[in-house]
Amino acid sequence: MRALTRGLLGVAGFLVVWELFGRSRLVPAEYLPPPSVVGVELVKLLGDEGFLRDVIATVLALLIAVGLSIAIAVPLGLVLGSVPAVRHATRAVVEFLRPIPSVALIPLAILLLGIGPEMKITLAVYAAVWPILFNTIYALDELDPLLVETARVFGTGRVRVLFSVALPSAMPFVLTGIRLAATTSLVVLVSVELLAGGSGGLGQFIMEARSGSGRMDLVLAGTVVAGVIGFLLNEGLERAQRRWVSWSTVTGGRS
Repeated sequence: MRALTRGLLGVAGFLVVWELFGRSRLVPAEYLPPPSVVGVELVKLLGDEGFLRDVIATVLALLIAVGLSIAIAVPLGLVLGSVPAVRHATRAVVEFLRPIPSVALIPLAILLLGIGPEMKITLAVYAAVWPILFNTIYALDELDPLLVETARVFGTGRVRVLFSVALPSAMPFVLTGIRLAATTSLVVLVSVELLAGGSGGLGQFIMEARSGSGRMDLVLAGTVVAGVIGFLLNEGLERAQRRWVSWSTVTGGRS
């Protein structure tokens, strides 16, 4: 409760500073409208069917991207983390691909997939795979060898050891990677929608509000909604992590 109170006080203080700055005429109102103006427009947007469709489009793409990232990165991380030969053989490729920003791949993705949901989901998956993959590999590096040896003494096969011993032990790190991947996916999705458009979503709404009527109040309202989605997503995953792996002290991870 105390942490929640401090958080609310921080948000309230930020809004007050923003309101005072927005009305101080240091910046033209059309460039930085105060939160009282943005809030009114946000309330109106929540009743607008087109805006709600854009929000749903982004949220659905986010859920699909995170789900695909988990399905790809967790098994791959288990293999790379448990088979040194495969890990060393693929290290150069992984380290080459990892630093490439997803937005830099937009022209290639448009050429191969066209402008549609598949394109932005693919780029979001590309960005989200890495935090889950490296957290899974890191978790296996920290796995107690005694647990593996004990399982093998009782005749447990390699695949079963991975899923019955390694994966449960790695779960705190995997969940941390998923939390990082989810917020990364949201950033990439909105960025791709903003830069490429054509597939709906919050990013396209922001782009149209900026380039069409030049309504910064609508731009900021859309940005606030994206931020709220990211906050709720991170908060929900963090609560799930505390509940599902309450025995673990892991709170961070590698990205």
